Amino acid sequence: MTPAALAALHAAAFTQDRPWQEAEFASLLDSPFVQLFTRPGGFALTRTIAGESELLTLAVDPAQQRRGLGRALLRDWLAALPADCESAFLEVAADNLPACALYADQGFAQIATRRAYYARSGVPPVDACILQRVLTHGHAGDPGGLPSKSG
Repeated sequence: MTPAALAALHAAAFTQDRPWQEAEFASLLDSPFVQLFTRPGGFALTRTIAGESELLTLAVDPAQQRRGLGRALLRDWLAALPADCESAFLEVAADNLPACALYADQGFAQIATRRAYYARSGVPPVDACILQRVLTHGHAGDPGGLPSKSG
């Protein structure tokens, strides 16, 4: 996907927040630490450095949401992490309940809150939840890589 296509999809997916611009995507994609994962109708942009990987943004076309595309992109990211990566983290708006549920289902847990981080037009600002998943070496792409409840 081109930076222009990424910006257009991001704008369609993030109607309450300021969408990222084409130049911002172009700049990020110039970094050797940034990876882009794409599937028809969606993308995930990540940055991996010094044993940590961050999901910078994940966007799915609104017409294709709630069909597993976000989950697939998240799994693509986690499966591609190098073996020496110790943790994956991300930030999500507290009111983005579908995304919060997706991340929790994939083993992410809240480790911090940025109070009133996301400004919204006509409503109070929304908290940002910082989520992290500690990675078991060799099991980054497998949500089952976390200890099981049965043992």
